Amino acid sequence: MAFCDLRDFLSRLDELGELHRVPVTVDPMHEIAAITCRACRLPAGGPALLFQQALRSAFPVVTNLFGSKKRMAAALGVERLEELTSWLRGILDREPGSSALERLTALAASNLWQRATPQLVSAAPCREVREDPPDLSRFPVLKSWPLDGAPDHAGRFITLPLVITADPAGRETNCGMYRVAVLGPDRLAIHWGESSGAAAHARAWQTGREPMPVAIAVGGDPAVTFAATLPLPKGIDEFRFAGLLRGEPVELAPCLASGLQVPAGAELVIEGVIHPGETARDGAFGNHTGYYAEPLDAPLVRVTSISRRRDMLFPATVVGPPPMEDCWLAAAAERLILSLLQIDVPQVCDMYQPHAGIFHGGTIVAVRNAVGGGGELLARLGETPWLGRSRLLVLVDAEQSPADIAGVYWRIMNNVAWERDLRVDGERLFVDATRKDTDTRTPLRPDDGVEALVGKRWREYGFDDGT
Repeated sequence: MAFCDLRDFLSRLDELGELHRVPVTVDPMHEIAAITCRACRLPAGGPALLFQQALRSAFPVVTNLFGSKKRMAAALGVERLEELTSWLRGILDREPGSSALERLTALAASNLWQRATPQLVSAAPCREVREDPPDLSRFPVLKSWPLDGAPDHAGRFITLPLVITADPAGRETNCGMYRVAVLGPDRLAIHWGESSGAAAHARAWQTGREPMPVAIAVGGDPAVTFAATLPLPKGIDEFRFAGLLRGEPVELAPCLASGLQVPAGAELVIEGVIHPGETARDGAFGNHTGYYAEPLDAPLVRVTSISRRRDMLFPATVVGPPPMEDCWLAAAAERLILSLLQIDVPQVCDMYQPHAGIFHGGTIVAVRNAVGGGGELLARLGETPWLGRSRLLVLVDAEQSPADIAGVYWRIMNNVAWERDLRVDGERLFVDATRKDTDTRTPLRPDDGVEALVGKRWREYGFDDGT
C-alpha cells in the first residue's frame, strides 16, 4: 500500500498497535533521545514514539518510526522484508544485461521507469505556512549526545532529512540522507560523503563559481525516506525508485526560489544556497560506532525560506550503537542488495548483515556449490559495487543460515584454517568458512528412520511439543 505522507503512515502504525504516545512535556535536548534509545532496546525494537509536547516548541516529535522489522515492512507495503528480494529481482529479470548494474541502467530507460516519473502538483501541504523570516530555532531539533556539536555549535542535528540537489543543468536530481547541523536561525552545515550524488553536484556548481540551491525536506512518504538512504547508482533517481516501491508516482512540489522539487507531503521544507567554497565546522556527532565523529568543514547552507504544514510533525532518528532504528532501514536495504548479488554471483542463495556491523558492510553470504572455490567467490563478492566497501565478508555453505550467528561461528571454528582461509586486504577481512574439496571428514547425519520414529513417538516420551 502507498502512504500519502507521514501522518498516513502513523495512522497505519496506530492500527497495528505500533505507536506509543507520550503526553507529557519532554525536552528535545537529550531527553527525547534518551527515551528513544531505551525504546529501541526493548523486545522487537519497541514502538514508534509520538512526543506530543516538546519543550520550547509548538510541534510534536516522532521517533523510532522504522525501528522494527514489522514497522519497516509496513512502511514499504509488504508483509515481510524478504519479499523485497523477489520484488526487485522480478523487475530486473525483465531487463537486458549480464550484471546487476547493467540491468539497473536498462531499467532507467524502460517504460516502467517512465511510469514512475514523479507528478508535479501546485497545491502542496508542505506550503501551508511560510516562516518569515526563516527561523530554525522554532523547531524541536534534537540533541542526542552530550558532546554533539562540540566545540562548534549547540549540537542540534536534523537526522531524517531528505537533502535534494541537482546538477547545474538541472538534468540530474539527487535525494540523499545526510546529517544536517543547525548552526543558527538561518544557517546549516550538511555533512555528505565525497562519493555522494550531492557532493558531485556541489563540485559541478563550484566549477561554475555559482551558488548551489539546496532543499531539505523533513517527513513525507516513508518510501521516499527509505529510498534516500539507499546506495543507488548514478542514473537511478530516488524519487522514481520510491515510486516503484510504493506502486505509484511520488507527488512533488516546486521549490519557492529554485528549480528543485520536494515531496508535496513533507512536514517541513527548508530552502537555501551554498556559495562556492563556503564551509563551516559541523561539530562532533555521536555515531553508530559508539564514538563521536570528529568535527569537519562541511558545506554551509544559508537558509532563504522555510515552509511547513500548519500542524507540523517533526520526525527524527537517534544515531548510536546498535540496535537502533537505522539498523532496520539498513536491513531492508540488505534484502534489495541480495537480489543484485544474485545476478552478479549466481551461487549466492542468502545473505545477512548483523546489526552490530551493518554500517561497516559486515556481511555473511551463503552460497551453493562452493566446495574448493570459496576463495574465488569471496573475491568476486568483494569486487561488486554492492559489497565493495565491506570491512568483513564471511562465506558459508548454503546449508548454513547466514542469520544464525552461532551456526556461522561454529562453521568458522570447524572449517577455517587461518593461513589458508583468511585474507586481509587493507582494511578488509575475508573469511572462507565453506567446506573445502580437500576435506575428507565425514559429516554427521542422523538416521532418517530413527528421526521419523522419534518424531512419531515424541508425546509418548512425555514431551508436550512434537517440534
